[in-house]
Amino acid sequence: MRKIKLVEVRSEIAAGTRGASLGVDALKIASLDKKSNFFTQFDPINVPDANSFLWKGNKFPHAKYIDGVYQVLKNVYSTIESLRLEKKFPIVLAGDHSTAAGTIMGIKGAHPEKRLGVIWIDAHADLHTPYTTPSGNMHGMPLAMVTQLDNKECQVNTPSAETITYWEKIKKIGGDHPKIYPKDIVFISVRDTESPEDQLISKNGIKNFSTAEVRSLGVSKVAQQALEILKDCEQIYISFDVDSLDSSISVGTGTPVPDGLTVEEAIQLNAELIKDKRVCCWEIVEVNPTLDTENTMAEIAFEVLEITTNSLVDNF
Repeated sequence: MRKIKLVEVRSEIAAGTRGASLGVDALKIASLDKKSNFFTQFDPINVPDANSFLWKGNKFPHAKYIDGVYQVLKNVYSTIESLRLEKKFPIVLAGDHSTAAGTIMGIKGAHPEKRLGVIWIDAHADLHTPYTTPSGNMHGMPLAMVTQLDNKECQVNTPSAETITYWEKIKKIGGDHPKIYPKDIVFISVRDTESPEDQLISKNGIKNFSTAEVRSLGVSKVAQQALEILKDCEQIYISFDVDSLDSSISVGTGTPVPDGLTVEEAIQLNAELIKDKRVCCWEIVEVNPTLDTENTMAEIAFEVLEITTNSLVDNF
């Protein structure tokens, strides 16, 4: 039996739109509406956020609120590292996607000898750096943080010295080494990228199962192939961003993108993937109820969360 621990991360400072910090509570409201006892089964840990930095104003245009992001990532890292050392299975409910870097750092910190693979179900590749970002929003940077990539060959920005100092500190959380290899990332439904990211994906041979491929191959085959790509990894972490869903569904998220997954595909995909014994952490991010008057996004996200967790419990 996997010892599941819910981890709540109400951080939103790395998103471009305000409100993702309310996503965790929107999921809880959705569970009440469904009369589900999900949140009574697991005793959650609440990781301290740094959303108060939003009131101070941003001093770092190419890595917004990087001082606060650094604090949150350290908090997430130490929480996840402790849980993994206790052989707990973290299910992380997070706001903006930048905190996934802290999750990966924590998994690696607990078992540095184990090769870690990442399945990233998202509309975005999140491989930007302060040198390449078009927006400065750090929820577009977590995979660059953990692979320690700067991608200076595609540089378009000149970040300040203080920005670079913080960026270097972030990359070293949990040790001054890449936490994952780029080739150990598998993308599913990534479809909104910029050329610096495309260059990294191509150069490192990162596989992206497009939405069309999910349809043509079928969800089971995609799950099987994604896990096969990571056959040399002893641990796997799955990060599910709700903007991987089609924009007709994912209204309650900051960056919806057309041509995404259906709810059924997302549920089946996560439920299949989490059956693999190497999966050691699952995460759902970027629910933003302020963009959604009916709480529909959170209700869908909660359905994914509950069925995925049940799949985990039923298979161990």
